[in-house]
Amino acid sequence: MTTQEQFLESLNVFDTSDRREALAAICRDHGAALPAAGSNFNMHMHSFFSFNSHEWSPSRIAWEARAAGLLAAGLCDFDVLDGLEEFLAAGRRVGLRTSAYVETRVFLSEYAEHEITSPGEPGVTYIMGAGFARDFPGGTQQAEGLDGYRQAARDRNLALIDRVNAQLPDVAIHYDNDVIPLTPAGNATERHIIRAYNQRAQTVFGSGDELTQYWAGVLGKDESAIRAVKDNEPAFEEMLRAGLVKKGGLAYEQPTVDTFPALDDFVDWVLLCEAMPMITYVDGTSSGEKDIRALLECQMAKGCVALNIIPDRNWNLKNPDVAAIKIAKLADCVAQADALNLPVNIGTEMNKQGLPFVDDLDGQALRPHRDVFTRGAAVFVGQSLLHRYAGYSYTGAAAKAELPDIPTRNAFFAGVGLLPPVDEPTAHQLEDMGEAKALSWFHDQVAAQA
Repeated sequence: MTTQEQFLESLNVFDTSDRREALAAICRDHGAALPAAGSNFNMHMHSFFSFNSHEWSPSRIAWEARAAGLLAAGLCDFDVLDGLEEFLAAGRRVGLRTSAYVETRVFLSEYAEHEITSPGEPGVTYIMGAGFARDFPGGTQQAEGLDGYRQAARDRNLALIDRVNAQLPDVAIHYDNDVIPLTPAGNATERHIIRAYNQRAQTVFGSGDELTQYWAGVLGKDESAIRAVKDNEPAFEEMLRAGLVKKGGLAYEQPTVDTFPALDDFVDWVLLCEAMPMITYVDGTSSGEKDIRALLECQMAKGCVALNIIPDRNWNLKNPDVAAIKIAKLADCVAQADALNLPVNIGTEMNKQGLPFVDDLDGQALRPHRDVFTRGAAVFVGQSLLHRYAGYSYTGAAAKAELPDIPTRNAFFAGVGLLPPVDEPTAHQLEDMGEAKALSWFHDQVAAQA
């Protein structure tokens, strides 16, 4: 293993100070070889603070994005902002435009009878907040709200484990002993829980025929189907996840109106944080997404100001007929969002093996939307910068008063987002200026670039 590979592995350790030192070392020894920034970007990448398929930390994501020559990158974790400061600091260190997001699931009462973005779960939808700029001091409403989302996720996890343990007593796990150690800061997801069951079963049954027979019986599959994927941990864990906890699985429980927080409450919290509430889109095929304009307008009326799309699931499909349908629906969704002046965020998530590191914006399916996607990425970077250094948020009173026209607001925030990346010396300079002078500095820089 080369020194660079050792540093990269060190970027994924759970100790924050060790990751910081590893990033400093790899920048010192290999930073000069980094390529110039290109035009592609990934603004939706989960880190190991929720679940990353490569077990990457926020620092590792920032380095990999910069090493790949990305224009910008976004960190998005479920229910927490644990990686926010690390990711933004890593971006300043490596010279990368960055933004930070949080994602969760909520209940949208107006669509209680419709499947939206959570398959098989009417009324339930994923939602995001974009452009968070700093950690919140303890005791503030913002921090308490975030703690509430973390605790709600923990409660759902504990309830899920109780259901699975009741069905699989031979491989029963303990949340704090078996799941939490798989995480750097205690925020576990379904995928962590599945990994814990997989590891527990190997401890109980070994890795041979007895394990194969056990899972075949539990999942109702032929032993040959288990053997085909058992040694491919990511693929096998996806099989376990489908068979145990997803809809139709052994321990699945249909959510109710009380399972997840109300969409309105999440939007209110994001606005309190002066971040940007963000609608999510899957592929236009659910009953809730069939009339995408109506769905967008419903959530905009509640305060949402942006839209997130995972483009890869809309075109990169084996069946060309299905792909054609979803590509057409994607085009309609992007057109509707653009007409409504919603900045569009895209990325690949990276929370499952096989997902690309970055979208193919030069491909036939996505090339027509490149300008919309690029403008959106720039808006979210601009939001993070303006909010952090100038106290000036896309959803804040000052921006609404100064830039009431949404296209003009989008243009200014995008202009800030496309400025050269803010490095550590520039960050110190902006902090020393104070918010008012920093805002003037950003205005001057955008004008000079134009």
